[in-house]
Amino acid sequence: MSADEEPSPPYYAFRSKVVGAPSEFMLGEDAIEWRRGAQSGRVPYRDVRKVRLGFRPVTLQNYRFLTEIWPNSGPKLAFASTSWRGLVEQERHDAAYAAFVAELHRRLAQAGGAVQYRCGSPVLLYWPGVAIFVGLCIGVIMLAGHAVETQAWVGFAIAAAMLAFFLYQTGVFFWRNQPGSYTPDALPPRVMP
Repeated sequence: MSADEEPSPPYYAFRSKVVGAPSEFMLGEDAIEWRRGAQSGRVPYRDVRKVRLGFRPVTLQNYRFLTEIWPNSGPKLAFASTSWRGLVEQERHDAAYAAFVAELHRRLAQAGGAVQYRCGSPVLLYWPGVAIFVGLCIGVIMLAGHAVETQAWVGFAIAAAMLAFFLYQTGVFFWRNQPGSYTPDALPPRVMP
């Protein structure tokens, strides 16, 4: 880039579905501009009322993050750290996603609007989910204990493997998605790539 060229505004695109147009976001001087196929819009930074950062794995990508933006009026905007590349493959955009999210927060803070910064899952979904998770873990532990009492070692091995896998996958999800708030200058690492 030559000295007289202006740098292009921060841009991020991802494909949320296998078929269809990608979702594109650009950070302008005073607004977030977005486009998805024939739909497009513009949300001034001062009109953003809430931002939520979360960890949202999907079937084919267990390391996926999501940013949701609620404006005062208009549709909720959302973009993920992965894109569909084909029917069974997703591509990670960790560095581009993290840089775009950080710059978005810098611009929101600079605009001075009354933004609520939230991370993780909503409280009303998180705690019932944790209760169900703990209940299922207790059930599998009881099943494994019964298998030991009856010396059903294959059943015990299956129950133990299920429990280990379940604890790892679901435990990571709940750990990363603890509800909370944050400031735009200190993005929580557990919901960022």
